[in-house]
Amino acid sequence: MDWKTTLAETSAHLDSFRVLHPDAGKGFTALHHGTMKAGALTAKEKEFIALAIGVSSRCADCIGFHVRAAIRLGATREEVVEAVGVAVMMGGGPAYMYVAKAMEAFDQLSA
Repeated sequence: MDWKTTLAETSAHLDSFRVLHPDAGKGFTALHHGTMKAGALTAKEKEFIALAIGVSSRCADCIGFHVRAAIRLGATREEVVEAVGVAVMMGGGPAYMYVAKAMEAFDQLSA
């Protein structure tokens, strides 16, 4: 999978959705920004949680967006490995298969 292209295409489709349904787009964006800002947990810690949920719920686009955000916040490959390891512990075999996607995304998006 080409993660940069995939995320660009997904973003373009979401932009189209936001034009057609601006209230839903604004609502989700507000929820995202309100939730992901630093508080008792750092923004990077929250990205690891979101990444682990993306892996355990098998959402490839979620994995890509949260890996990219974690990288921007200074995440290392080792930190991503530990975060997705927790997802495997919680999600079992199906989550384990999506670890490969998370590692591929990290390698491509951090290059």
